Amino acid sequence: MTAMAHAPMPTDEETLLDYFLALDTPTGFRAELIEGEIVVTPPTDGTHEHCFSGVVSQIMRKSAVDMDVSGYKGLTMPRGGRCPKNHVIPDATVAPREIRLFRGADPWMPSDGVAMVVEVTSSNPERDRVAKRHCYARAGIPLYLLVDRGKSTLTLFSEPSGDDYEGHNTAPIGKSLPLPDPFSFDLETIDLL
Repeated sequence: MTAMAHAPMPTDEETLLDYFLALDTPTGFRAELIEGEIVVTPPTDGTHEHCFSGVVSQIMRKSAVDMDVSGYKGLTMPRGGRCPKNHVIPDATVAPREIRLFRGADPWMPSDGVAMVVEVTSSNPERDRVAKRHCYARAGIPLYLLVDRGKSTLTLFSEPSGDDYEGHNTAPIGKSLPLPDPFSFDLETIDLL
């Protein structure tokens, strides 16, 4: 009798991650793996990009520390709950320029060194409000800025602890929202919507 070596069968989580990593999404679409669900997002609309640009331009001009901003940078997040390692693409990923976080980074990079992520709600706002918030907190990203177009608010989540943030500060669009160190300026929101 001859013994045959067999490769171990992948678990459901490994299979899901393999399928996700092999996806070939159409031009302009983004694929993410968020809490065990593969999410394919269509290109954003003009109002989304207007909000994104308004926030990013202020970060670049007003931050106390020079910042680098990457739009739609793939981040790998720690495993949590029912899911394999998350692969999330924030609208903006922000890091102090002095650490050169994005230089030579892989398409999917760890979130170590990220100072803040920014999301502007679009086709599925609950994903930004809940699932992504939990992913970012689990990863220990210090600040998560959510521009919620449906609620006409901006919320800055801070103090990540476990699966969520302990602190948050919400301002209606039209009022300024203070950003703490290393940003140290009031984000003006009057022109966002």
